[in-house]
Amino acid sequence: MSVAPERLSRWIEGFAVRHGAVEAAVTDEVVRLAAADGSVAECHVPFPPLRGDRAEDLVEHACRERTVGVLLVRLGGYAAGVFTGDRLVAAKVGSRPVHGRSAAGGWSQQRFARRREKQSAEALGAAADVAFRVLVPYAAGLDVAGPGRVELDAVVLGGDRRAVAELRGDRRLAPLFALEAEPFLTVPDPRRNVLEGTPAMFRSVRIRVVETGEAGEITD
Repeated sequence: MSVAPERLSRWIEGFAVRHGAVEAAVTDEVVRLAAADGSVAECHVPFPPLRGDRAEDLVEHACRERTVGVLLVRLGGYAAGVFTGDRLVAAKVGSRPVHGRSAAGGWSQQRFARRREKQSAEALGAAADVAFRVLVPYAAGLDVAGPGRVELDAVVLGGDRRAVAELRGDRRLAPLFALEAEPFLTVPDPRRNVLEGTPAMFRSVRIRVVETGEAGEITD
């Protein structure tokens, strides 16, 4: 499950109410909450490392306002945005046509394949150009939003992993990939509304709960 930062403190309190007193074991990336009845909640730290040794430190860490770049790429579509907290402060969304595979054979299929390869390269090139224009200035700490220097704390990627992998060879985008953070966002075609909905995914705390019932059964 995923819990929004603003709900995390109440969720932890509710876990203790349901399962008894809780002890926290804290690492840089996971806070493990062990309850009196044997149930366990493993809370994965967003944007690690976590500084602190208490569950309360995780809440403070998760709620901290960050500047995060988001790059979503699928073959033929792309979206780049900069968020401060959950507010979108800069964005560009676009698409390029990439035709599907042909069932024809022979020379026709080869020509179609060459055409599709060209379209794919152009689409990925457009995605890289947008990422460079929209995100890299923030990654480099340039003055892009009036007085003061604005810098990305992290970059979250999403869309299709193979399409994103194709962009890693573009040296212009090296500052972005140096800030790469989990999770990788599995999203549909990168439209504006999809981009706007990503904070609910990358800001949330992912929690794995193992509950021990009276009969000793364990459910996840």
